[in-house]
Amino acid sequence: MCRHIQGKDFLSAIVTTALGAMGVTVKDLPAYSPHLKGTVESLNRAADRMLFAALPGYTAGPTGPRSERRGRSAGAVSALSFQDFTAEVLEWTNWWNTAHRPKSLSGRTPLQAWQADPTPVTDIPAADLWAFTLEDDGRPRKLTSHGVSWRGRTYVAAWMTGQAGREVRVRYMPHHDHEIEVCDARGRHLGPAHLADAATPEQLQALREARSERARRLRSDAKAAERLRRQRFAPTTSAEPAQRLGAITAAQAERELAAADYTDAARLALPDLIPPAAPPADWRTPPALAAGAAPPPPAPTPADPSADVVPKPGSRPAGDAL
Repeated sequence: MCRHIQGKDFLSAIVTTALGAMGVTVKDLPAYSPHLKGTVESLNRAADRMLFAALPGYTAGPTGPRSERRGRSAGAVSALSFQDFTAEVLEWTNWWNTAHRPKSLSGRTPLQAWQADPTPVTDIPAADLWAFTLEDDGRPRKLTSHGVSWRGRTYVAAWMTGQAGREVRVRYMPHHDHEIEVCDARGRHLGPAHLADAATPEQLQALREARSERARRLRSDAKAAERLRRQRFAPTTSAEPAQRLGAITAAQAERELAAADYTDAARLALPDLIPPAAPPADWRTPPALAAGAAPPPPAPTPADPSADVVPKPGSRPAGDAL
């Protein structure tokens, strides 16, 4: 049985399907109930107190006054790199399993208690487990001379040579889109494929910096907009209508409204701002339209003055012979 508390990794469809295929029951526990899986929570608390609290850069511990924190900032020890942090965690994990002897295990190490447990354990080969961590794309695709297309990007591999036109399926690990796994139509694994034309490390660094700057600017704009949106009212001691505070001039109101109109995409759409291009020369168009100008309106037909004269009885129209 797998018990978890609102863990998104365990709530995903791929994990639920994989555990179900191996006969593991998934139980979603109610929120804020760590006592229902006390073994895991005790281990997390032990790692937090015995390992993480002693590492430089630990942020969950108590802090002193702000003046003291500013004084220590210049000589503070820098945080560990990811590689050094991983090495510290692995070393502590090995000590916990092989050398630590908690009282609850009667003087045995966790590894000794695990090995002495008579519960049967079935080992599944790693070759049979790789597919359980991958999501299926859900649609057939075809190999081309450029590779296989997935999510608007192309993935290539050396084993694809000479297999253009073959129908395949894509499986991938969430958030690891630098590499995908390709299977045939029956699900047999063919091999991995890597992203073609991947961005350089310099481009990725510049992109991360640009995204961080944009996020900072948007947060600043949101805070400024929230300050402007907030309304204040004058205090009163009598039952009278509320009086809003915060006077503003007409010019300031016009400038802010103009700025709001400028950010409205519907108001910025001006179809008549750029005139249409002239039609091709092989089109049969009026001369005015071919020149890019609107055709002139048709001239009114002049009225015939003789049409308004009523002929006399017995008279003949002009031009008739006797």
